Amino acid sequence: MKLSTVSRNGLLGLLASVSLITSAQAAGSPGCGSNPRSGTYTMQHSGLTRTFRLFVPTGYDKNIPSPLIAIFHGWGGDENEFLNNSTVTTEANARGYILVAPRGIGSGSPDYSNNSWSFSGSDTGLDGDDVNTAVPGDTNAICDASKTPDYRYPSCIGSVVAKNTCSWTQCQDDDVDFAVALVNEIKARLCVDDSNVFAAGGSNGGMFAWELGQNPNSASTFNAIAPLIGLPHRAYLAHQGKSGDMPVIVITGLTDKVVPPGAWDNPSYTTTSNFSDRYYYTGATAITKSWAAAHSCDTSGKAAPFNDGYKQADCRTYCSRDSGWPRVLDCRAKTGHVYNLSWSWKLIMDFFDAHSQ
Repeated sequence: MKLSTVSRNGLLGLLASVSLITSAQAAGSPGCGSNPRSGTYTMQHSGLTRTFRLFVPTGYDKNIPSPLIAIFHGWGGDENEFLNNSTVTTEANARGYILVAPRGIGSGSPDYSNNSWSFSGSDTGLDGDDVNTAVPGDTNAICDASKTPDYRYPSCIGSVVAKNTCSWTQCQDDDVDFAVALVNEIKARLCVDDSNVFAAGGSNGGMFAWELGQNPNSASTFNAIAPLIGLPHRAYLAHQGKSGDMPVIVITGLTDKVVPPGAWDNPSYTTTSNFSDRYYYTGATAITKSWAAAHSCDTSGKAAPFNDGYKQADCRTYCSRDSGWPRVLDCRAKTGHVYNLSWSWKLIMDFFDAHSQ
């Protein structure tokens, strides 16, 4: 049968459409073709029921892979901490990002305590030094136990994970494994761009974002990370846990007494000074210098200023020779232990946009 010109053109258009959809699905995840709504959901992991909140942008197309950001709340927070903020959802909606915000563990048995994320040292209470000769009488702990209250979770005491009273996060589940499983869960539900999956978090969640980038079991899942007012515990200076680049932007507060960033170009660790807590953290200079060196940036001098277009923060980098946005960016604002999402979230999304693949 001979096709008419109209029929032939219609068939060619249909074939082209099929080709485009197939190509889009190949670049995305198994969930391409599905279309769940924004809302709160649960999933099973390690025998536990885990809760997460999903945000799907209005322009989502089930045939086109979309970028994804996994967002981790601070200590005692929940899945609404970020997603209840209009700037977070408005910016994600305008840029076409899917957001997923899970709830940490702490509110269920046996840990009737604050929801938390466990990262290097937070559950054991041990810092990253085998021997720290710089501090007389140092116990290689992440805090001064003589001054800091005992925040240990029952699951860490019962499992003998906590080595001292500095331990302050949960031991019921492997949070790194859960974060990877969560991303895979979203990929199964939605059409996600595998090459543009990001991690962000605030405070305890920001510390966990560092862990996701450092840990080889999770690093390959994420393209870039954005810790907000969160730093690793003392001497955990590992760089990205995968071959190749993993861009990072860290935003901290210069007057933050909970997780102080330290002075510019000073690699010393810092100490919490709010209330009676005395936790030790790797300073912003030390961790960004470690990551910059791993990205083959010149760390022999001082970090150079970078104009990101935001007056609220002073941003500097050891990767000033990078074209466009540097792969490692250290931003500090004249604020305390607060998120400042009205501008910090836009800055984070600009960074993710700049490093999308």
